[in-house]
Amino acid sequence: MDNAPHILVVDDDTRLLSLLKKYLMDNGYRISTATSIDTAETKMTGFFFDLIVLDRMMPGGDGIDLARKMRDGSRANRGIPILMLTAMGDAEDRIIGLEAGVDDYLSKPFEPRELLLRIDAILRRSKTEKQEELRFGAFTFNIERGELLKDGEVINLTSGESVLLKSLAATPGVPISREELSLSSGSQGRAVDVQITRLRRKIEIDPKTPRHLQTVRGEGYVLWAD
Repeated sequence: MDNAPHILVVDDDTRLLSLLKKYLMDNGYRISTATSIDTAETKMTGFFFDLIVLDRMMPGGDGIDLARKMRDGSRANRGIPILMLTAMGDAEDRIIGLEAGVDDYLSKPFEPRELLLRIDAILRRSKTEKQEELRFGAFTFNIERGELLKDGEVINLTSGESVLLKSLAATPGVPISREELSLSSGSQGRAVDVQITRLRRKIEIDPKTPRHLQTVRGEGYVLWAD
């Protein structure tokens, strides 16, 4: 647990806060909590967090204000991803949140499993941004640009294939479920399987017996790096 991602959950609903803390800890995360904006800011001065799960409306402050303050504040807090929870789920509210620097938006009420998948996707994207290149076989994938090279030559990828490969490259060697890949790439249903098939045609000597992009039964897909 010492090496697990550390998440700060900020919500004035103490019952929900307790449930989320237990659920996320049961799924391998370190969790701190705050019931107000002031408490959240105090905790952020003393601890580093990998992600903030932030309620929109709370007594004494608006989560949007905290998001703006984080994005305009110290370098330590500026880059921390924010997942906002809110009962205000219309398009205008989501736009306001995104403009304030929120990374993702989840409307209340929500399924805990969806929250977990969104957290996993955000943390994976955050890790991807810190990693520049991944090598596998004759290929080099520039994660930031979404550019795939084979022996120095550019391999053309569709935008969907590029996003999917970014998600897989964020955690090489770790299987990612189809559901998680669907959330991170924006693909629907079996579209992920179609994109996987297309990617294999581009990166595998024999797509039917893949070496780099493999299926893990019951878990999803995994990208093996050198």
